[in-house]
Amino acid sequence: MKSIYGESTKSEETTIISSGVKIEGTVTTNGNIRVDGEIKGDIISENNITVGESGSVNGKINASVISIGGTVTGSLEAKEKLTLTSRGKINGDIIVKAFVIEDGGLFNGNCRMGIAVGSTKDTGESKQGTGTINNYKL
Repeated sequence: MKSIYGESTKSEETTIISSGVKIEGTVTTNGNIRVDGEIKGDIISENNITVGESGSVNGKINASVISIGGTVTGSLEAKEKLTLTSRGKINGDIIVKAFVIEDGGLFNGNCRMGIAVGSTKDTGESKQGTGTINNYKL
């Protein structure tokens, strides 16, 4: 169920990977995940994934809503929205429906928008760009 603001109102459980914890391998859940530690591998969730300021991920991330406050090296697919916070860093390609970059967030890679995640059909609506986002050059 969604609130009038488009946010999930489900009381989903959140798995927390605490600072100092290191995981190697694939993490899969139907709930939410918050990473404040380190993951070397893929993360897959039907709901939200948050990488906190102390968190780092080296692998693919796939979820409905993704928020990056730490460092991610690898590809990301967000079915709904990807937010890159002011302290977040992404080095990799992304496929998103909506992309928000806060001032100071760093993104190096290709961005593909307007295509449903997991779809191989090009609708002609996709936008692709490379360059330095924080300096607003595409």
